[in-house]
Amino acid sequence: MVTFRALGPFGAISDGETLDLGGQRQQAVLARLLVAGGRAVPVSVLIDELWPGEPPAQALSTIQGYVSRLRRALEPNRAPREEAGVLVSAPPGYALRADVEDVDSWHFEHLVKSDHEGPAVTLERMETALALWRGPALAGFQELAWAQTEATRLDGLRLLAVERRADAALRLGRTGPVIPDLEAHASAHPLREEAWRLLALALYRAGRQGDALGALRRARETLRDELGLDLGPALQRLEQDILVQSEHLDVPDPAVPDRPIGGPAAGGPLSGHGEPPVPSPTSPTTPTTPSARSIPSAQATASGPSGPGGAALRVLIADDQALVRTGLKVILDSEPGLELVGEAENGEQAIALVQSARPDVVLMDIQMPRLDGLAAARRILAAEAPPRVIMMTTFGTDENLYAALRAGVSGFVLKSSAPEQLIAAVRAAVAGDALLDPAVTTHLIAAFAGRRDPAAPEGLSDSDIDLIKLVARGLTNRQIAMTLAVPEQEVADEVTALLRGLGLVDRAQLVVLAYERGLVSPGSPGA
Repeated sequence: MVTFRALGPFGAISDGETLDLGGQRQQAVLARLLVAGGRAVPVSVLIDELWPGEPPAQALSTIQGYVSRLRRALEPNRAPREEAGVLVSAPPGYALRADVEDVDSWHFEHLVKSDHEGPAVTLERMETALALWRGPALAGFQELAWAQTEATRLDGLRLLAVERRADAALRLGRTGPVIPDLEAHASAHPLREEAWRLLALALYRAGRQGDALGALRRARETLRDELGLDLGPALQRLEQDILVQSEHLDVPDPAVPDRPIGGPAAGGPLSGHGEPPVPSPTSPTTPTTPSARSIPSAQATASGPSGPGGAALRVLIADDQALVRTGLKVILDSEPGLELVGEAENGEQAIALVQSARPDVVLMDIQMPRLDGLAAARRILAAEAPPRVIMMTTFGTDENLYAALRAGVSGFVLKSSAPEQLIAAVRAAVAGDALLDPAVTTHLIAAFAGRRDPAAPEGLSDSDIDLIKLVARGLTNRQIAMTLAVPEQEVADEVTALLRGLGLVDRAQLVVLAYERGLVSPGSPGA
C-alpha cells in the first residue's frame, strides 16, 4: 500500500516509511501524473512540461529511465516481467493508479466537493479535509507552470473548505470558537466576500453588533480601494439585517454541544480527552496559505507593544536570500513603530549584528550558509539579555523545529505568511505571546503523538497544569483570559511566573514541555 502526499512537501509513503523517489525532475514525473487525477499523460506532454522551452535530445529515454526507477521505488517486490500496478503504461504515455483515499489531494478534493447530509456531517468532512494539508501544495515544483496552476486550484478549494467549515459551525450554533479563525481568514483574503459575511454573522451572534458592522465597513473599504466596487448584494442585505436586528440572524438551537472547531492538523486547539472546550486560536491554513492561526492578527496588535520607553521596535533580518530580505524590509518600512537595524546573510553575520545593533527581535531563516539559523539562534539566545528570535521557514525538518524550540525561539512563521501576520509575529514576540504557525505546529507535534502517561513537573498545582495545557494548545494570553474568565494581565503574570519557576526562556519551551510530559497529546481521543 502506497500513499501519496501533494498537500505540502511532495512524497510517497509505504508501510510507514518515506520512499526515495529520486531527484526533483524524476519526482516531477510522478507529481505530474498525480495532478492528472488518474488520467493518462502522453510522453510528449511530460517532456514539454518537465523541460519548458527546449528539451534535451535524449528526453524520451530520460523519461523512460525516470519511470523505471519510480516503479522500482513504488513496487520493490514486483517481479521483473510482472506488469506495474501503480505507475502504469497507458499509451501514448503513463498514468498513476491509486485509490482516492491514498492520494491526499484527491481525497481532499473529494471531501470538499461531495454532497453532505446536514451541517454536522459537513463540519466533520471539512475538518478531515483541512487536516490533510501539511504546507503549500506541490511544494518544490513552484517553477513549473502546471504545478503552479494546480497549487492555485487546490488552494482555492482549501479556502472554500475553510468557509464551509465555518458556515456549518454557525448553523450548529457554535459561534464563539469560529470568530478568531474567521478574523484571520478575512484579513488574509480580504476580497472574499463570503469570509466577511461569515465573520460579521458570527460577531453578531456573539452579541457584538458593533464589531459585526465594523467588519462590514472594513470589507466595503477594501473592495472600494482594491476594486472600486461596493459590497455585493449578500453583504448589503446582511448589513441591513444587522441594523434592524432581524430575527433570522439569531443563533439557532445547537444540535450538539459547542466545541472548538478544527483538529491539530487543521490548525485548531489540541485538547486531551475529557478536557474542557476552549476557544480556537486565530486561523491559516495552509502552508500555501499565509494564515498563522496561533499568531494574533495584525489588527489585534496594531497598537501592540513597542520598544523600551515607547521607542520603535528594533528588528534584525537574517536570511541568505536577497529577495526575501528585500520583501521583509518593505514590510517593516510600511509599519509604524518598527525599525530595521540590520541585515545578515548568514548566521555568523547575524550573531555579530545582534551584539552591535542590540535589536529587540531577530527574524531568522532556519537554513543559511556557513552557520545556519538554528546554530546561530542557540548562540544568540545563550547570551545575556538576548533579543526575541523568530524562525522563518518553508518547512524545516521536525528535528530542527524541535531543537529550535528547546533553544528558546519565540516561534515560527512561514516565509509565505501575509505581511500583517509577520508584523503581528514581531509584536507578539516582544509581548511574550508569540506561538507557532499551525502548519509548522503540525510537523512538530507529530513526534509526540501517542504519549499517554502525563508526568507533570513537581511542585505545580492543578491550575498551573491547566494553564500549561491552554498555552500548549496555541492560545494567546487574551484567549486564555476569555476561557478562564480572568483579567488578561493576570494570565500574563502567571505565565511569566511559570516560566521563571520552570527555568524556561520562552513560552514556546512551555509548549514543548507539555508535549514531552504527555500533558497534551495529539494522539489522545478527542484531540
